Formats: sequence, structure tokens, C-alpha cells
Amino acid sequence: MNRVIEAVAPARLGPGFRRLMVSAWVSNLGDGIALAAGPLLVASQTRSPALVSLAMLLVGLPWLLFGLFAGAVADRVDRLRMVVVANLLRAVVLVALCVTILTGAVSIAVALGALFLLGAAEVFADTAYRTFLPMLVDKADLGIANARLQAGFITLNQFAGAPVGAALFAVGMAVPFGAQVGCVLLGVVLVGRIALPPGPVRGEVDTHVLRDIADGVRWLVGHPPVRTLALVIVTFNITWAAAWSVLVLYSLDVLHMGPVGYGLLTTAAAAGGLVGTFLYGWLERHVPLATLMRACLTLEVLMHLGFALTRVPWLAVLIMFGFGVYAFAWGALSQAVRQRAVPTAYQGRVGSVYSVAIYGGTVIGSGVGGLVAERGGILAPFWFAFVGSGITLALVWRQLGHIAHADDAPEDVPGDAPGVPRSAGPAG
Repeated sequence: MNRVIEAVAPARLGPGFRRLMVSAWVSNLGDGIALAAGPLLVASQTRSPALVSLAMLLVGLPWLLFGLFAGAVADRVDRLRMVVVANLLRAVVLVALCVTILTGAVSIAVALGALFLLGAAEVFADTAYRTFLPMLVDKADLGIANARLQAGFITLNQFAGAPVGAALFAVGMAVPFGAQVGCVLLGVVLVGRIALPPGPVRGEVDTHVLRDIADGVRWLVGHPPVRTLALVIVTFNITWAAAWSVLVLYSLDVLHMGPVGYGLLTTAAAAGGLVGTFLYGWLERHVPLATLMRACLTLEVLMHLGFALTRVPWLAVLIMFGFGVYAFAWGALSQAVRQRAVPTAYQGRVGSVYSVAIYGGTVIGSGVGGLVAERGGILAPFWFAFVGSGITLALVWRQLGHIAHADDAPEDVPGDAPGVPRSAGPAG
């Protein structure tokens, strides 16, 4: 058992990371349960495609509405307390939702309202939560630490959570949401045991929250490697979402795989992601970071081309497996690069800009993909993604070497935080 624990969470990462990892894995299980139970609850109240799709929109909308504000708050207050309070509010909303289900008072309006409130609380909890890792782990270990967190996300959120949520919903509509309450509260207990420096990372703050947001954006814009990384992420999310938005139609009408085949595609991506996260440590030790970044983005471009050309189901499944391998390796790498470069007092604000870019890019890409498919057919979004991501990669190819070592770039810390350390170091 000790060997397994050491392989998953090496002792050098510290006890703080192990507690963070377990709490993240518990939260991922709860979120995975909700991933299936939420849409099932909405579908039990309405068969309107517009309202069902609105439920999906309400999950991501809070990031666009509150993301930047949550980042500023995370840099102003005690981050540990912010996570605890936000998750307790999530638990309150979930308990209220369970009560409405058990009493028969639930409706489509109640379901949609609960999903929005849960999404809003999650924005504040996750924004502060993502600032913990650079405060607990040495910069050299951020890549492997991010990979381990992503492994839990893949295993518990994507693999285990959704089928468990669907099975619990079949037992009773309130059961999966009650289970999520348990996961949220257990996560709160585990988070409370993480040793972080008490109080806000910036000390006393006398600036307006809008000024804080502006300072965070200004820091990002003034740091060329981090700025370029943000542009790469938003652009590649637009092209990815354009293709992904019609993936279900592609699997049904082009590959003729049926509903089970579509599920196989998404499962293959998750399986590849699990492989990618556990390979990441070896890749980081043996492959230069710039080369690894270029390889991941090149594979993304080639994936779109492969989907545009293939009509063979097993080849599409293989492509999706490869997508999972490089996409989750890229996720661990890009987060580590950003976390190493951003000062501790700016982790919340700069991280929130990235989150807004990711969700904004996904929303834009999904809309573009639908329009392109309407005019050019199901394969058109994949060609659009291939050309768009290929052009982007060509433009940033030389800059990727600088991005990979963004923490070597000189810092321009504006405003009220001169001399703020990049990392508080590992906690005991």
C-alpha cells in the first residue's frame, strides 16, 4: 500500500498536497454524479430541447459572469476560508433541492435555478482552490502534481461519477443530490486540514475590486509568455469546441456508430487521458518542455484533420484515445507553466482570466461550429478546426520556447504587491 501511495502522491510533494489531492478526488466524484443527475432531473421536468440546452448553458454561464470577480476575491481574502464557505453554500443549495424533490415541489424553474446557483458557488470554490497548489508544492513538481489531480478528475468525474449518478437517480431523484451533499461536506473537512498560511496572501487591501481585476489583467498582458499562452488556449478552445459541438452527429451520420458508439468515443478520450496523466512524469523528465508543448498542439491540429478524413469507426476511436493522451498531458503542462510564472498574490486573478478564456472560447466555438455545419455540412467544423488551429500553431511556434519557460521571464508586478514571492513553498 505504501508503494502505491508513493507512486500516486510522492512524499516529496508533502502531506498538504496529499490532503489536497484526496479532497479534489472526493469533489470530482460528487461533480461527476451531478454531471449525470442534473440533466436527468431537467429532462424529468420538461422535454423542451430549448430548456434542456439551457441547463447546459447555466452550468458554464456563471464562469463568464463571475469568473473575474471570483479571481479578485481569491486574492483579497483567506483562500482556504473562501473554499469552505463556497462549498457550504453549495451544500445548502443541494439540500434545498433535495427537499423540493422529496416534497414534490420541484419544477423546471427550481431545477434550472439550482443548477445556476450551484455553478455560481462552484466558480468561487474552484477559483480559490486552484491557487492552493503553487502554495503547497515546489515549482519543479507542479507538473506532476497537476497530472495527479487530473487523474482523479478523469477517473472519478468522467468514468465513475456519471454512471453512479445515473444509477442513483434511478433509485430516487433526490438520491444523487444527497450523495453529492456528502461529497461536498467530506471535501470541506479534508480541505480544512490543509496547512496554508492563515489570512489573505496580500495582507491589508485598500483598493477597489475592479482595480484588482484590472491589475490582474494588466499583469497578464504585460507578461509576454503568459499572455501568449492565454491566447493559444482561447484560440485552441474555439477550434476544439467548433468540432466537438457536432461530434455526436459526426459519430451518428458519418461513422454510423449509433448512440453506443458515441459513448465509446468519449470513453476512449477519457481512457487516453488517464494514460496521459500517468505518463506525464516520464514525459516531463525526458522531453524538453517546449518540444512537449509543440508536440501536443501539433497532435491537436492533426486530430482535426484525421476526423475530417476518416470514415472508419475504429480509427476514430483510436484518434480519440490519442486525443485524451495529449490533451490531458497538455493540461497538466500548461497549468504548471502558468502557476510557476504567476506571483502568489496574482494566482486568483490570472487563473480566473484563463477560466473565462476557456469557457468563453468554448461558447464561441460551439456557436461557430453549429453555423459552419449548417452551411458546409457535418465535416466542415473539423476542416475549420484544422485550418484555424494550424494557423495559430504556425504563428506561435517560435514563441512556445519562451512560454515553456515563462517563469524565467522578468516579472512586472503592478499596483500594490511589490516583491510578492512567486510561491509560498511547500507546507508542512
